[in-house]
Amino acid sequence: MTGPDALLDEIGARTGALVDLTRQLVAIPTLNPPGANYRDICLFLQKRLERSGYICSLLRAHGAPGDSDRHPRWNLVARREGARPGPCVHFNSHIDVVTVGQDWTRDPFGGDVVNGRIFGRGTCDMKGGLATSIIAAEAFADLVPDFSGAIEISATADEETGGYGGVAYLAENGWFNPDRVQHVIIPEPLNKDRICLGHRGVWWAEIETRGRIAHGSMPFLGDCAVRHMGAVLSAFERELFPALAAKSTTMPVVPPAARQSCLNVNALHGGEPEQDDDFSGFPAACVPDRCRMVVDRRFLFEESIADVKSEVTEILDRLQENRPGFRYAIRDLFEVLPVMADRDSPVAASVARSIHQVLGRDPEFVVSPGTYDQKHIDRIGRMKNCIAYGPGILDLAHQPDEWIGIDDMVDSARVMALALLSLLAGPRT
Repeated sequence: MTGPDALLDEIGARTGALVDLTRQLVAIPTLNPPGANYRDICLFLQKRLERSGYICSLLRAHGAPGDSDRHPRWNLVARREGARPGPCVHFNSHIDVVTVGQDWTRDPFGGDVVNGRIFGRGTCDMKGGLATSIIAAEAFADLVPDFSGAIEISATADEETGGYGGVAYLAENGWFNPDRVQHVIIPEPLNKDRICLGHRGVWWAEIETRGRIAHGSMPFLGDCAVRHMGAVLSAFERELFPALAAKSTTMPVVPPAARQSCLNVNALHGGEPEQDDDFSGFPAACVPDRCRMVVDRRFLFEESIADVKSEVTEILDRLQENRPGFRYAIRDLFEVLPVMADRDSPVAASVARSIHQVLGRDPEFVVSPGTYDQKHIDRIGRMKNCIAYGPGILDLAHQPDEWIGIDDMVDSARVMALALLSLLAGPRT
């Protein structure tokens, strides 16, 4: 059987192919929103993986949030069977990237290679990780063609907007059933020497305060919903934010400041709708009768979702009782419970050994401050043996001039290939 050293050398020999594949993926602008070019990138990957012996399934998430005929939510699942029965190792990567934003000094979709780095939107988050997993799996299967079990590679939609048109859809339809998939690795950019066991929880909600419209010259005849929202924000500053900052977790969340609970005001709007950019007139003189605020609450393993919500509603109820004219409505947008895999689980232990073998040091086990698609694999798919491991520096995600280091991708590909060797080509009787 092929040994680890030969596999490590083979990965090094495929560095050029790894760079080329990453650049080809970055060149397809899969911006989300709105969810552009998903089918194009899936077809590109299908053609590539079928040449490597994979059977590919192209799957549209009909009816998922965001799915439409203009922007259909396409996903790809590719499977290569081994020579004999055994477990399945599944690499899952999302294909969508966030908006480009301002202040780039390079072509966001050019894939420029400079000083050992590949630049472009999605290089770090996470097309570099997708390319790394493909090169690792191809090298392993070429050198160990008699492996047991199966390898799967999925390219999924919409992780940046919740993953409901991607991994959630696949999980709902049995693609992550523990009877068919036994190990899952998500190549999110958490650094090549880290294993991410899970993430904090999240609750998004919309709070609306209500008032009464009137002429702006006579505000005493109306009731300003924006002022009511100001009272909400004031109460949050006075009561909620200090209470959240006092909470801490035993979860190894990175960065350490994220080991506290937190709440972000994601959006705030009151009054008449904003006009188009080419509108040159002035606002109408009205007292706003509606004000809406979207909140993004991140919570810890030690907190219950019921307590997370009640901390907010108790403040709102108290304002309604004590503030004249205060009326509100609150609407859940979505919620995700915290997830944390066992660091001694088979896939985590295998990747940890591989990191030590490649890098000469033990990995750091961490938890992500934000959610990613592990939530759906765990909660919907009931698949607990799942971690995130991949190349890239998380702080570079969503930034201008996003980049990924080529050496980091090569090292991570070596780790992935050795993990495959451990999980699919272990001792035989």
